[in-house]
Amino acid sequence: MADFPEPQDGRTDPAELFCVYLDYFRQTVVDRLTVLPVASLRTSTLPSGWTPLELVSHLVHMERRWLVWGFLGEVVDDPWGDNGPVGRWEVDASQALPALAAQLRAVGDRTTRIIRQATLADRARVGGRFTDAPPTLERICFHVLQEYARHVGHLDVVLELTDGAVGE
Repeated sequence: MADFPEPQDGRTDPAELFCVYLDYFRQTVVDRLTVLPVASLRTSTLPSGWTPLELVSHLVHMERRWLVWGFLGEVVDDPWGDNGPVGRWEVDASQALPALAAQLRAVGDRTTRIIRQATLADRARVGGRFTDAPPTLERICFHVLQEYARHVGHLDVVLELTDGAVGE
């Protein structure tokens, strides 16, 4: 399990803190899923119907939407690819945890490079996700961080309902 980045570790640079916390949450997602029984990865335990693998796919797409398509304004194939025809997250039968975990790490590495090469006050480029009033990198980082924190909490509930393990 990843060690939580404690507030008293001496780090003060906000950009570095975003990178550290995002790395922590990404690793926590993978850690939570690796302890679930394989059958539980494709099974929903919640009324909303999403599965743990669908959540990982959502996180991959969400982070790319905000940082690559949003902040950089780069073309992203199927930025909403986590939304299936039934209007919720979906993954096809060929997608498995190792590949999705690798995608999550890859998008995380890209996010870290983006944050380190820009300033938090920089605004997203117009033309990708944003057509006007683009947010700053800082606001995007806060949004992505809250997405991860919320979804790690969801995975804690799934874990508890599946095998009784309790998260933080």
